[in-house]
Amino acid sequence: MQHPLYQQAQYLKSVPTLDLCPPELLYEVAFAGRSNAGKSSALNVITSQKALARTSKTPGRTQLINFFTVDAERALVDLPGYGFAKVNVKVKRAWEAGLSEYIEKRPQLKGVVLLMDSRMPPTEIDITMLDWTLSLDLPVHILLTKSDKLKKGPAKASLLKLRQQLKEQYPHATAQLFSSLKRDGLVEVWQKLDSWFEYQRPEKAEESPLVMSD
Repeated sequence: MQHPLYQQAQYLKSVPTLDLCPPELLYEVAFAGRSNAGKSSALNVITSQKALARTSKTPGRTQLINFFTVDAERALVDLPGYGFAKVNVKVKRAWEAGLSEYIEKRPQLKGVVLLMDSRMPPTEIDITMLDWTLSLDLPVHILLTKSDKLKKGPAKASLLKLRQQLKEQYPHATAQLFSSLKRDGLVEVWQKLDSWFEYQRPEKAEESPLVMSD
């Protein structure tokens, strides 16, 4: 199972600041989350590639904004994991100033895919991220990752609890269960990305019926 757009993802460049971001792009969706939340695995599964996100793990790129183009106008953007060293540090301080500027001022940014571990409640820094994006009116779609490590009942309960919290406090955000290992929730992510990218899958060409002439 592949998506005709995202399977074309290619590494473009890594930049430290907003002014160095590629000017030719029109649509971007950023992937963010706590370190070890499964961001690289999710990106690889979404793009049907084994090691796409690893490109950004080479030395020197770990604190940069990493662009993966899917066509001439659209890109998936991999942001560094946050909160690894100090969970109680605000997102804007945990990330470098250039990252905050990108989130706040990049007009091409249409939404943020926020990854959280399905086995634990949102951390303080996850909540800070939700507060921040709410203040910017920036749409967020949460992937509750590693859902395969929970039984169906607890996984569903975790999702329902989060969705209730979003409904009450963060109406700009949506959420789903996701498993990179089993590829669960993949179609739902693709649909969300398609929406943000304003992308419509090409319909399969149907054979034209033969027209009989007299």
